[in-house]
Amino acid sequence: MRKTLKREDPPRSLKFLYHTRFGSLVLRLITRRWISRLAGKFLDSRLSKGRIRKYIKKHNVPMENFIEEKYPSFNAFFTRRIKPELRPFDMNPEAFISPCDAKLSLYKIEEGTKFTVKGFTYTVETLLKNSELAKKFEGGYCFVLRLSVEDYHRYFYLDDGTQEKSVFIKGRLHTVQPAALERRRVFTENCREYTVLHTEHFGTVAQIEVGAMMVGRIVNNHREAYAFKRGEEKGKFEFGGSTIIVLTEKGQVVPDEEFLVNTAADEETFVKCGERIGWGGVGQIS
Repeated sequence: MRKTLKREDPPRSLKFLYHTRFGSLVLRLITRRWISRLAGKFLDSRLSKGRIRKYIKKHNVPMENFIEEKYPSFNAFFTRRIKPELRPFDMNPEAFISPCDAKLSLYKIEEGTKFTVKGFTYTVETLLKNSELAKKFEGGYCFVLRLSVEDYHRYFYLDDGTQEKSVFIKGRLHTVQPAALERRRVFTENCREYTVLHTEHFGTVAQIEVGAMMVGRIVNNHREAYAFKRGEEKGKFEFGGSTIIVLTEKGQVVPDEEFLVNTAADEETFVKCGERIGWGGVGQIS
C-alpha cells in the first residue's frame, strides 16, 4: 500500500483568503496573473538567491538526492534536477505511469463528461474549452496530480507517441490546496495549458498543466507537434504549488483500485514520476 495524505485543517492564511469577506477582496488581487508575473521576475533574478538556504532548511530538502550544480536564482533551484537513478521509469509498455511526483486523486468521468472534486462538479468541456475533444474522454478517468511546494516540479511523458500543438487557456491563479478546491472551481478558473497526446499503448490522452498562486510559469519543452518517448522530460513548473490533470479514454486504462478507494475516503495518495499507477487494456474497474 502506498502512503496517503488525509484531509487537514487549512493554514490560517488560506482560511482568511477563502473563508472571510475581506480575504476574498485580497484574493481578487493576488490571483491575478500580473501579480504572479512580478513574483516570477524576482524569483528569476540573482536577488532571489538568498531564499534558497532558508527554503532548504524550512522544507528539509534532501539536497543529496539532486544533481549538484550552482543556482543563479531561486527558480533555478526550485526546478532542480533529481538524480535519475532515484526516479526509475517503469518501461513495461502496458504500465500506465505517473508523469510527476504528486499527491494523486482519481475520478471516473461520467456521462456528460462530468466528474466531481471536493463537492464541485466539473465537465471536461469546461476544463478544455473544446466540446468535440471532451467527448473522447466520456467514461474514462481523470487523474488529478497535486504538487506542493516541497515536491519535484519537473514532469515527464508517460508513453511513446506524438503530441498536438499545446493550447494555453487564460485565467486566474488560485492555490491548489484543498481549502481552495472546496470553495472555488479552481481547475476551470486557473490558467492552464493542455496537450493532446496520441500514445502507443493508451489511446488519446490529454495532459493539462494547471498553474497556481505564485507560479511564475508553466514551462513546456515542446509546444508544437512533437514525437516523444516514455520518460522524456515534458516540462516544469516554476515556484509554487501546481497540478497536472491526466484524462484517459474509456477502456484504455485500468487504474490501481486503491486510488479510487482512497479518493472516496477523502485521501490523496503519494506517487512518484515513472511509477506505475495502472495498466493499459480493455475493461474498467467499476
